[in-house]
This record gives sequence, structure tokens and C-alpha cells, in this order.
Amino acid sequence: MIDWNTYRQQIVAGVGGVAKLSPDTVKGYAQLSQAGARTGTLDAKTRELIALAVAITLRCDGCIAVHTAEANKLGASKEELAEALGVAISVNAGAALVYSVRTMDAFDAAAQA
Repeated sequence: MIDWNTYRQQIVAGVGGVAKLSPDTVKGYAQLSQAGARTGTLDAKTRELIALAVAITLRCDGCIAVHTAEANKLGASKEELAEALGVAISVNAGAALVYSVRTMDAFDAAAQA
């Protein structure tokens, strides 16, 4: 398995390098990240659990490294994490099913051409 703590440090350092080369890009990213927190509708732990569900959907190891540490710091339980990830698994399976229907439709269209 991966050493997530070391990887997270590498990601943070890498983002710092990008920030030196393209500061406005990283500032814009930071503004996007902070925008949801300003509404106060969802608590920080819930936002981190959503971020992790999205992270597995996008297959972003860097996101997983950063957001698992933050969710842990905010008191998320392993059970809460499992439930959030279960939602992502379900949605991903649903998306595969929808795209299977689209693929069957494309196949039928090709057969009619």
C-alpha cells in the first residue's frame, strides 16, 4: 500500500511548486475550495466526506490523501466514510449502467446504418 502521509506531503509540496509558477491558478483553486465553506449550509466534515466520494469517482489519489487527513481531523468515523464511499460506488455503478444503455443504443443505430 501507499504511504499516504508521505504522499500527502509530496502533493502539498508539488502544489506549492505550481503556485510559484502560476500563482493565479492556485489562488483560483483555493477560492473554489473555500467557496462552499462560506455558505455554512454543510458542515466541514460533511464537505470532506463528499470530497472523498468525488475523489474516488475521479480516481484522484492526491484528493484522497488530502481529504482523508482532513476528514479524520474533523472527527469523521470510519463508518461515515464507508457510507459516503458506498454512495459513490452506487452512483458509479449507476453511471456505468446508463452508459451501457447508451452503448446499446449506439450499437443498434450502427446496425441500422
